[in-house]
Amino acid sequence: MVLGGTPLYLQMLERNLSFTQNVDNLFFIQNAPLVREYDFLFRSLFNEATLHRQIIETLANKVTGMTRNEIMAATKIEDGGALTKALRNLSDCDFIRQYSAFGKIERGTIYQLTDLFTLFHLRYVKGYRGQDENHWQNMIDSPSRRAWSGYSFEQLCLHHIRQIKQKLGISGVQSDVCAWKGDGAQIDLLIDRRDQTINLCEMKFSQSEFEITKQYDEHLRERAESFRSAAKTRKALHQTFVTTYGVKKNMYSGNVQSEVKLDDLFVE
Repeated sequence: MVLGGTPLYLQMLERNLSFTQNVDNLFFIQNAPLVREYDFLFRSLFNEATLHRQIIETLANKVTGMTRNEIMAATKIEDGGALTKALRNLSDCDFIRQYSAFGKIERGTIYQLTDLFTLFHLRYVKGYRGQDENHWQNMIDSPSRRAWSGYSFEQLCLHHIRQIKQKLGISGVQSDVCAWKGDGAQIDLLIDRRDQTINLCEMKFSQSEFEITKQYDEHLRERAESFRSAAKTRKALHQTFVTTYGVKKNMYSGNVQSEVKLDDLFVE
């Protein structure tokens, strides 16, 4: 979630140090080896690096993604072939993903920054001018780091849709992957299946089993009904949790039809 799974970066990890110490050594000490890697990546990959970075850094400010028109409005980039090519390049290089809102056609395409290394750099490394060589260690219990962990885990899940479908036993079922946003409610991952079922996927990062409370159970029920009403669908709605260690068994966990754990995301 920090290094984006890049083999070169993973080889820089020192076995005798904790991962948190490694992050400080790679990004936050003086002359850290990866502190300028973001700039190098864009210069080496794209001829128009400034344009590509402008799009990426705009998308970083809106975690749910933006439409093409929203990108143009925020960046002042003119509509045309240059923008189309840049978006295609970023998608082909897996910096961004394209997805559709539930029930929308092509013009409703949303672009979202999903490259994990870039997300970490823009959130914590770009613009950092501190002198704390233990910066990441000292943030271990901060709200910022907890929020980043949750969001980057969601992106990790979105990189492994195939494995999620495999765990759910629906690899062979025709399906569309999309998202939905309604009045005060949002679902970042929907799997709309041809077999008259829709998986409402809840992606949750937790240091232990995730516990569904009475209040959270009510939230899930209300959101499902809001979605059903807005989508005007008669399909079966399955509450699906994608978590680090699974859902803790209690009186509310029975309302979850299916589970996917972190280990399931890395099954070939």
